Amino acid sequence: MRMIDESDSPRHRLKFRQLPGTYGIVRLGAEVPVPNWATKGDFSAVVRAADELSVVCRIENFPDEVHSQHRWTCLRLEGPFAFSQTGVLLAFIEPLSDNRVPIFAVSTYSTDYVFVREDKTKTALDLLHRAGHTLLQK
Repeated sequence: MRMIDESDSPRHRLKFRQLPGTYGIVRLGAEVPVPNWATKGDFSAVVRAADELSVVCRIENFPDEVHSQHRWTCLRLEGPFAFSQTGVLLAFIEPLSDNRVPIFAVSTYSTDYVFVREDKTKTALDLLHRAGHTLLQK
């Protein structure tokens, strides 16, 4: 079997949107029930693992006693993407990783959401544009 090299498959050029608002990401205890505030808004993600409950949602939903270490901007890739399609998320986050822009990724059945720290948003958008990705307006 012949291995595929980069010249055989051009990098994905993706379209994406910046969702409005600022997001927060927090880790709660594994035993905590899913809070009502965690599922409000156009996008939220709640993931339960054996040792934690992770919550991603608009920061304005957080109660006073819950604090996100950073403020995040949400970038939504324009899917859907077939499960057999490889390298989609990699193509999007690689220019960010190569330039030390931290990300947090959440995948749904249809697409991917990439969160970049709010203080790195302009840099991230510039890097993504240079990599050939297109920011769609509302």
